[in-house]
Amino acid sequence: MLTLAVLHLNRTSNASSNVLNIYNWGDYIDPELIKQFEKEYGYKVNYETFDSNEAMEAKIKQGGTAYDIAIPSEYMIQKMKKENLLLPLDHSKIKGLENIDSRFLDLDFDRNNQYSIPYFWGTLGIVYNDKFISSDKIKHWNDLWRPELKNNIMLIDGAREVMGLSLTTLGYSLNSKNVDQLNQAVNKLSSLTPNVKAIVADEIKMYMANEESAVAVTFSGEAADMMAENSHLHYVIPPEGSNLWFDNIVMPKTAKNQKGAYDFINFMLKPESAKQNAEYIGYSTPNKKALAMLPKSLSEDKQFYPDDETISHLEVYQDLGSKYLGIYNDLYLEFKMYRK
Repeated sequence: MLTLAVLHLNRTSNASSNVLNIYNWGDYIDPELIKQFEKEYGYKVNYETFDSNEAMEAKIKQGGTAYDIAIPSEYMIQKMKKENLLLPLDHSKIKGLENIDSRFLDLDFDRNNQYSIPYFWGTLGIVYNDKFISSDKIKHWNDLWRPELKNNIMLIDGAREVMGLSLTTLGYSLNSKNVDQLNQAVNKLSSLTPNVKAIVADEIKMYMANEESAVAVTFSGEAADMMAENSHLHYVIPPEGSNLWFDNIVMPKTAKNQKGAYDFINFMLKPESAKQNAEYIGYSTPNKKALAMLPKSLSEDKQFYPDDETISHLEVYQDLGSKYLGIYNDLYLEFKMYRK
């Protein structure tokens, strides 16, 4: 009986060491790369998706599933570090970090990349359809309030994004903790409601490609997908400022297959993997060797690889803390309820 029990434990241990549990945003990796990774390294990948940083954090905190890899955004990495939800990375086991552009390393949210490895980066901006609105009419966030856009704007469903664009029009920080400024922002949003056709998530890509609306506020990679489907769509980063975001690979504290996690990180750091992923997803790669391999039509497109001047006007989300995150969420919910 003892021998059988030990044999069962060994089989269980071996099985878990051959399985890699990955938790990522929806439609955020080329499925062919998962197949290539499984074939090259001999793992079975269990792949689950989330639709918000907060949902991801909550599930990892609950601990029901032992994810080996997760891909949160920068402000959530800050938060998860504080909550002791991440494992520090052993850089001696990471190969290919030198492929990452130095601009995306050692950032404020994770100094020395102690807990995270760059995956994708991008911006928040405006998509417009030139069949319905001209380029000179949609350069700035304030243009969203134009009367001719009545019932013709789609917004990505995110408190930080929608509150942030309103804060920017008022000259305030995306990370404002001034309650008066936040109230001004939501009050201004209330006057935008006649123009808002819908507040949506991933389906915004399909709606805009199918010309269901003239304008959308969304992320750069979503914009790239839309534009690939419809040549009348264009992406604009308002010059007065917007969000610059980073999604990085982390290892949750509950990880059971750390070797597999390092193998996955190393696989994704390969220029060939990063190039393939960037072409499939449409977001900007931080991998400088992968970038050099991309067609110039992509790598030199300033909509998706903005120059330093544009980046200087962008702002990275900071972890606001539970109190102010709650205020943002409550005010955003107020806006969503008002428009109904």
